[in-house]
Amino acid sequence: MPFHVAEKNHIFIPFQNDVRPLSNSVPEDVGKADQLKDEGNNHMKEENYAAAVDCYTQAIELDPNNAVYYCNRAAAQSKLSHYTDAIKDCEKAIAIDSKYSKAYGRMGLALTAMNKFEEAVTSYQKALDLDPENDSYKSNLKIAEQKLRETGTGLTFDMASLINNPAFITMAASLMQNPQVQQLMSGMMTNAIGGPAAGVGGLTDLSSLIQAGQQFAQQIQQQNPELIEQLRNHIRSRSFSSSTDEHS
Repeated sequence: MPFHVAEKNHIFIPFQNDVRPLSNSVPEDVGKADQLKDEGNNHMKEENYAAAVDCYTQAIELDPNNAVYYCNRAAAQSKLSHYTDAIKDCEKAIAIDSKYSKAYGRMGLALTAMNKFEEAVTSYQKALDLDPENDSYKSNLKIAEQKLRETGTGLTFDMASLINNPAFITMAASLMQNPQVQQLMSGMMTNAIGGPAAGVGGLTDLSSLIQAGQQFAQQIQQQNPELIEQLRNHIRSRSFSSSTDEHS
């Protein structure tokens, strides 16, 4: 069952409590930058993310000391799957305003999309420290923590996605012709149904079953690593919707 972040899709309501650091820009530039930011927010609503990046970039050029512009651009970059750029923008926003919780939250989303779950957990924890009642941060933190646990087994995709993937079915059929794989699967089935080794190597010996499963996963990885990466990217895109929280 795919995971979903607890954020409403395509709803952009201006926050009134965002901290905007004092700028050295002249008033005309500040006003124009804020107008460009609003244009960028409209492009985000219309899912025109490249145009949004362009507007936020122009706003930054006019008023480079405003953390909101960097944070909003980070959201647009994530929508374009430019996660490294999104993280850099979040870091710039945090450098301007170290208590900007939204920047930590959006950094967590980008880190999660890059499978950097440990760093994502840290980022979400910081966001929650600054905004303890934010349900989105709580939900995304739990998801990142679960993904971090899953990476310990090397299984970061679900079986439903595997069996619905034609390439996987073809690959699995090929693997089943391998005598070693046949022997491995035979051993797994014997243990699972409590065959001759029941009570010793059957269901009571979970470590053996886990080891067998890991061996099978390794066989898949060796046979078709490109498919595994494709599946991971597919599940990741389904599990984590990009940041859709309100824009400033």
